[in-house]
Amino acid sequence: MQDFRGIQKVAILLIALGPEKSAMIFKHLKEEEIEQLTLEIANTRSVSPEDKEEVISEFYEICIAQQYIAEGGIGYAKDLLEKALGSDKAMEVIGRLTSSLQVRPFEFIRKTEPGQLLNFIQDEHNQTIALILSYLSPAQASMVLAALPQEKQADVARRIAQMDRTSPDVIKDVEDILERKLSSLVTQDFTIVGGVDAIVQILNSVDRSTEKHIMETLEIEDAELAEEIRNKMFIFEDILSLDDKSIQRLLREVDNNDLGIALKGSGEEVQNVIFNNLSKRLATMIKEEMEYMGPLRLKDVEEAQQKIVNIIRKLEDSGEIIISRGGGDEIIV
Repeated sequence: MQDFRGIQKVAILLIALGPEKSAMIFKHLKEEEIEQLTLEIANTRSVSPEDKEEVISEFYEICIAQQYIAEGGIGYAKDLLEKALGSDKAMEVIGRLTSSLQVRPFEFIRKTEPGQLLNFIQDEHNQTIALILSYLSPAQASMVLAALPQEKQADVARRIAQMDRTSPDVIKDVEDILERKLSSLVTQDFTIVGGVDAIVQILNSVDRSTEKHIMETLEIEDAELAEEIRNKMFIFEDILSLDDKSIQRLLREVDNNDLGIALKGSGEEVQNVIFNNLSKRLATMIKEEMEYMGPLRLKDVEEAQQKIVNIIRKLEDSGEIIISRGGGDEIIV
């Protein structure tokens, strides 16, 4: 086979798969990736059947290897590939996979039950726990965070929020301690992990009491960080997660002018939910006001939406509305 670049191989693969399957793949790509591939496909004049077959085979081998790694780790994948392809070919496929596709660290931990994982890491340093939780799914991380001693919870949450780029050497050291067999999967690129968005996802999944304790502690220790986290925890579009009774209670507290400005910058689905919970007369009046407003500054729309979000938080704190969240909120009828 010719010495094709990576993007050339992808273009050849998409051509071989045909327009329908390629279109489905495009749905999962970023705009710039789609643009690059479209240009590459357009510039691919002719491909020999041998080259096309080789690209498809390479893609298939990488998919199989990735599946084996997900099922049982790098050692398991190597054993199966050696049986199927021979030792040299197996190492070639695994080498190609780990150099071109990022295999996330701590894969073996993500398969562990939260209770077992808690026992496994609770005595580690808080920074180590924060690093590990950053690589877990929000649902799994929230269960572990909620089960940690209260004196650890806020500090771990703060460390996740303030985490930015983690050195591959640090990740490798932690992995060596927890599971030596995955140390070879760490690439030499710095890995972006954690941050405010990560802790927001986790806190949105924990139970209300854990979230409240963590946020109250953070407000004392780092008020600016706490406010940044709080501003992202419930956004205006999350009104869709409220039931009609809660929305109606909210609307009694909201200024009609703020509501019109906020809805001006929202999607049709949010607008419909709000209007369906207003009287026909009031809904018509707000719609007319929105038409007369004309173009608005994004800053004004965001400020109006934030006012409404703050009201939602106040109503939740007072127990007048319930925001559905993971981690065990229970409604007793």
